[in-house]
Amino acid sequence: MPELIRNGVRIDDSFAEAFDMRATGLIITADTLHWARQAALSMTGFATSIIACGVEAGIDAECDTTPDGRPGVRVLLFAGSTAELQKQLQNRVGQCVLTSAGSACYAGLEGAERLKLGDALRYFADGWQISKRVGERHFWRLPVMDGEFICEGTTGLTKSAVGGGNLLLLGASREATLATAEAAAHAMARVPGAILPFPGGIVRSGSKVGSKYKAMIASTNHAYCPTLRGAVASALDPDIASVLEIVIDGLSPEAVAEAMRVGLATCIARGPEQGVRRIGAGNYGGKLGRHHFHLKDLLA
Repeated sequence: MPELIRNGVRIDDSFAEAFDMRATGLIITADTLHWARQAALSMTGFATSIIACGVEAGIDAECDTTPDGRPGVRVLLFAGSTAELQKQLQNRVGQCVLTSAGSACYAGLEGAERLKLGDALRYFADGWQISKRVGERHFWRLPVMDGEFICEGTTGLTKSAVGGGNLLLLGASREATLATAEAAAHAMARVPGAILPFPGGIVRSGSKVGSKYKAMIASTNHAYCPTLRGAVASALDPDIASVLEIVIDGLSPEAVAEAMRVGLATCIARGPEQGVRRIGAGNYGGKLGRHHFHLKDLLA
């Protein structure tokens, strides 16, 4: 595969192939930022891939302002269908935000199409729920054991979201590759409207479509496994000992492109001696996802 060279780092002439998704957002507040993040972290747990989790989710940002003036964070959720997104939103808010000390939950995304928040959770109050309108916004007040859970009735839905943007970081050692991946993920996570759904933003078990086992729809990406070099048709150069992937979901193609651009720049700035010697991207030949993010176009 042809390569470009930037600051000694080899850049594959390749592209990340991404897919259309449905997405929503919500703002979680609490008495302290610690407890707002605690609810958000619980809600976004086990939300790395729609292959097995039903939804991909993460914390987008800490909020400068919130509807109730308290500390808060915005969470984004991505799914393949509106029905699955509604199901996951209701279950995760009900089990992880409603239960979290001092929490409240508000719409985190505008949109003509809406998903239920408090409109679905109000029944937990067993008839004691109170409906309240402030201007055009509708809220529910649910009595709970530490006071009240305030939850907006609905939140916005977008059908313009994109999932599956990615970078493959190839390094000479596991330690150096991880250090650069951590730096890249930290920088990419600051891009508004984009999340990195895997643990710490990084995934070591990149997958391919299909498997020798009929029950598996995805399996280990053997071409990028260093321990299989020599046993399979490997995509790895002799100087590569470790590969890590960063996966990006965004509310728009532009958000995914910007996160990938930031990640590329971070890795290139560190240079090959500090970590990554080559950067690639995962795709399926352009046949499955209509969004193609070419690395060479992002270098500018």
